[in-house]
Amino acid sequence: MPLAKALELAQEYDLDLVEVAATARPPVCKLMDYGKFKYESAMKAREARKNQAHTVIKEMKLRPKIDPHDYDTKKGHVVRFLKQGDKVKITIMFRGREQSRPELGYRLLQRLAEDVQDLGFVESNPKQDGRNMIMVLGPHKKKTEAMAEARQAQEARKAEAKANPGKSQNPAEASPEVPVEAEASSEEPAEA
Repeated sequence: MPLAKALELAQEYDLDLVEVAATARPPVCKLMDYGKFKYESAMKAREARKNQAHTVIKEMKLRPKIDPHDYDTKKGHVVRFLKQGDKVKITIMFRGREQSRPELGYRLLQRLAEDVQDLGFVESNPKQDGRNMIMVLGPHKKKTEAMAEARQAQEARKAEAKANPGKSQNPAEASPEVPVEAEASSEEPAEA
């Protein structure tokens, strides 16, 4: 079809004449709404980026002589990272005489690996690196799966909030306390 007739046809249907294959002989063109095409391709690219996962390595630093409560706190962070689908690098830092007892750090890393074994696996076994001992834990589920689960949970919370607009998620806010006014005494203290 000649170029003039193609342009006339595009104007008639209020569309754009877009060259699809310039190297072909003769060149191939298509009638389309180019703005709509650009918008749809941008939305597809955005959706693809939304589902894309960036591999992140979180780091947790410990000492060989860690307090049980501190250990539980650090373990909680590791659990949260693994649930989010991130890898976790655990570093045990040795100072002074602690360097002569690397087995303490090794036992601590093994204990941590056993405690989080349902969420992750040991990707890199403990190894001494100067004053530090390092181990890497990898999650059982992929980052995209963790992101999808988090998104579903968030949508479920939003749906619950829409279904019960009067109810609050916080139990303290659900039943507000009624302020009790103190009655002022009209009697004045007697003077002696």
